[in-house]
Amino acid sequence: MRDILSDVDRWQKAGGAIALATVIQTWGSSPRRVGSKMALTLDGKITGSVSGGCVENAVFEAGVESLKTKQPQLLHFGITDETAWQAGLACGGSIDIFVNPLDMEFYQSLHSTLTNESQAVHVTLIRGPGEILGREMLILEDGDNIGSIGNEWKDAVLKIGEETLAQGISGRVMLSESVEVFLEAILPPPTLIIVGGVHIAVSLTSIAKTLGYRTILVDPRKAWGNAGRFPHVDQLIQAWPEEAFGQIKINRSTAIAMLTHDPKLDDPALKIALSSSAFYVGALGSKSTHAARRARLLDDGLSVAQLSGLRAPIGLDIGAQLPEEIALAIMAEVVEAHRKQNQLSAEGEAHAVSNYE
Repeated sequence: MRDILSDVDRWQKAGGAIALATVIQTWGSSPRRVGSKMALTLDGKITGSVSGGCVENAVFEAGVESLKTKQPQLLHFGITDETAWQAGLACGGSIDIFVNPLDMEFYQSLHSTLTNESQAVHVTLIRGPGEILGREMLILEDGDNIGSIGNEWKDAVLKIGEETLAQGISGRVMLSESVEVFLEAILPPPTLIIVGGVHIAVSLTSIAKTLGYRTILVDPRKAWGNAGRFPHVDQLIQAWPEEAFGQIKINRSTAIAMLTHDPKLDDPALKIALSSSAFYVGALGSKSTHAARRARLLDDGLSVAQLSGLRAPIGLDIGAQLPEEIALAIMAEVVEAHRKQNQLSAEGEAHAVSNYE
């Protein structure tokens, strides 16, 4: 959703109705993940994608119809359907898409959640009586909620929403034989925290930014961690790890790389990082350096299980020698870890259709 916010904001300011199409389930080789979105208007504007081009035209036509009738639609395209060939999904796979006229008031709350990089669950009623079809609810990480799909289902949805938020996996849930909701886990964008403003970090922050990661550089040594060396990072923290990490929110979308070789910096940061929910933690150094580091951290109270999550020596083995090559190897390993995390989430989403009753 974040990738289409600027377009939707611009269209909203110009006036006119907007429809939002969301991928709610996929099977087989569908090219877009659950939660992918496309927005459209009556005058032909389109932003985002729900299938990489395969069914966009059919979804656009359905969206226009929904805007005219003010009625949401649940769409299905599959390789076994004649409509799949007409729509262009002949490459295989199936996909369910929910098209809903955008509720401008609810959108403001959703927009705020996304721009504040908060965690939340977006609940949409995708199957049910016409008078409640398309109703939406936002369950926030602080326990608050916005909107409603009907008081009859509120307690059940709040309970399921809490589970969805904890697992970070989107999915469909049948509340009764005729009422179904889609719960989309909204997670913060991927963030890379780098401890140590060394030469490798200059290239690493640049590569990470290119790949869409939010970047944070931590280094109390002003000669190394300064705006002159890192003008492009999103956040520069000139403080020791204990203080610096107190200013940072670490979550399942966070990767952390230690690059200083200095135990006074790396060790305190590793104790925090390895006790967090970060999806990736890596540390620069040779095998002998890592062995000494491991012994120190074990003596300092970390467990063998916690240390098993540390990638060291850091980076994929691509024969890197230059700082820029080492940065590439590190970022490749971060991306690999993130993709594996997404794959596990996708597998969870594939099994997320359930009955509440």
